[in-house]
Amino acid sequence: MEPIVVRPFRPDDVDDLRATYLELYEERDSGDPVGIPLFTVRPSPEDEATWFERQHQRMRDGDLVWMVAEVGGRAVGNCTVGRMGPAKTAEDAHLGELGLLVDRAMRGRGVGSALLERSLAEARTMFDVVFLTVFTHNTRARALYERFGFTVCGHLPRAMKRGDQYFDAERMVRVFADSSPTGGANR
Repeated sequence: MEPIVVRPFRPDDVDDLRATYLELYEERDSGDPVGIPLFTVRPSPEDEATWFERQHQRMRDGDLVWMVAEVGGRAVGNCTVGRMGPAKTAEDAHLGELGLLVDRAMRGRGVGSALLERSLAEARTMFDVVFLTVFTHNTRARALYERFGFTVCGHLPRAMKRGDQYFDAERMVRVFADSSPTGGANR
């Protein structure tokens, strides 16, 4: 395999990342237990373009870390860590929410690890705490997150409903060791 290059998102990544995302619908429709929530119907190209532009704006505003893994000149995955609070001045602005997507053909080849390593290094400059949600059945992803210091902080029964089937999820958290306590009774 060619080397994995992890770098910030660029607008020319949209086509590759959109294709990776849309492949999840094919996985779901074939009965694979896809590990992220999807819309019932695939989003339109216009909806996707709007989403990508909104995310790119958040990145430019300093509210989102957005890293892309590239192999052989093709974007094969991305990791985002976005501000949970409504603004940099909000009391919860120190919290980030992580999302990870890796092309099906590239899973298990170190792409997710490379993305997490770089994304968390960037995120620690913006956030004190990072959360994520992982479906309970996605043991491979949970093990990956645990290797990067995430711990389970809650269980979400029936977090997602796909057709007539429910999926539980785990809420995980990573508190950066070098972040300082911010007050309150839970120091």
